[in-house]
Amino acid sequence: MELEAFIMPSEVPIAKALLPTRTGPERAFLVGIEIKGKRPLLPLADSLEELAQLVGTAGALVVGRLAQRLERPTHFYLGKGKVEELQGQREATGYSLVVFDDELTPTQQRNLEEALQVKVIDRTALILDIFADHARTQAGRLQVELAQHQYLLPRLVGQWAHLERLGGGIGTRGPGESQLETDRRLIRTRIARLKEELEAVRRHRALYRQRRQTTGIPVVSLVGYTNAGKSTLFNTLTRASVTVANHVFSTLDPTTRRIVLPSGAPALLTDTVGFIQKLPPAVVEAFHATLEELEQADVLLQLVDISHRNAPEQTQVVEDTLKKLGLAHKRRILVLNKMDLVVSEGDYRAELTNVLGEGLTDVVPVSALTGWGRDRLLAAVERAVQPSARLSPLQLQHRSLTSP
Repeated sequence: MELEAFIMPSEVPIAKALLPTRTGPERAFLVGIEIKGKRPLLPLADSLEELAQLVGTAGALVVGRLAQRLERPTHFYLGKGKVEELQGQREATGYSLVVFDDELTPTQQRNLEEALQVKVIDRTALILDIFADHARTQAGRLQVELAQHQYLLPRLVGQWAHLERLGGGIGTRGPGESQLETDRRLIRTRIARLKEELEAVRRHRALYRQRRQTTGIPVVSLVGYTNAGKSTLFNTLTRASVTVANHVFSTLDPTTRRIVLPSGAPALLTDTVGFIQKLPPAVVEAFHATLEELEQADVLLQLVDISHRNAPEQTQVVEDTLKKLGLAHKRRILVLNKMDLVVSEGDYRAELTNVLGEGLTDVVPVSALTGWGRDRLLAAVERAVQPSARLSPLQLQHRSLTSP
């Protein structure tokens, strides 16, 4: 009997019957508010644009934005009318994720998810997701996990809200509360363990820093707003091949390489994680093991994307973060990057230097991409790391008075 006799006319080839399992990127809707009478560092439109860059880095597709001015955030974060408007946008845009530009309280997040019936996250959760994706070293992964657990701990109650709604009485005592407390205890235990492991990382790095100090080789650290071009400049100065991408937080783990100064003397250059506005203190604290590299630096190269329209505001964010870390006094060289994208420095130089504190020693325009200004920057670094340059004005005055 021929094979065709066993095939029913209604049957179709298996390959045509299969359904695709790959799903496209998440469709994200962005939301932000502006509090009346409170002047934000960045205009709301620019802050949402930055949020869109973060969403793109995380791999999602932005399908819409919503903004509102309020006297104060509500228990939905937004006003009731805007929540209804956001519900209506679901069918029009097909969003599967709503991202809020500020950190939500656990109650706000829970209320919004119930109203919108989609996943709701805030800027902090989004940044932590990007960090988790970009962490490559053990220290980086430990820091990300610590920050994620600290973020999750106060939000655990939402996981058991279905038991709370049952009210009191038979069947509601015990399981929900015990499970919630168990989860809290497990997370607190994990947080304590992560802190111990990070402390071991700090001690290990401290030994390396002590060895570097015994060699007398000066240490220079790059610092700046995320996506300002730090990794590109790092590669230009060291001839290295650190990953460079037009994304925020493309560099998370610190990288150190040797550079040669104009006199032929060596120096060590370290690239660190970039800063960004609205970064919660808990996240900064979790990355203290990484940011300790800045504490040990002889000079900081504070990089600014001079072509960005919010360059002064981004500089202010970096300055404020350095103050929180107790590093505002550090000797710094202001590096105006991406000069190839602007006709002239304009008024930015004066505006940016007014933001910086007492540590500023020089201002150097460069183009990290083309290498323009590289030699001038290395010369400025050498001047800054000379033994006399490392002394404070008071120490210099004392030495001049006591010298024969």
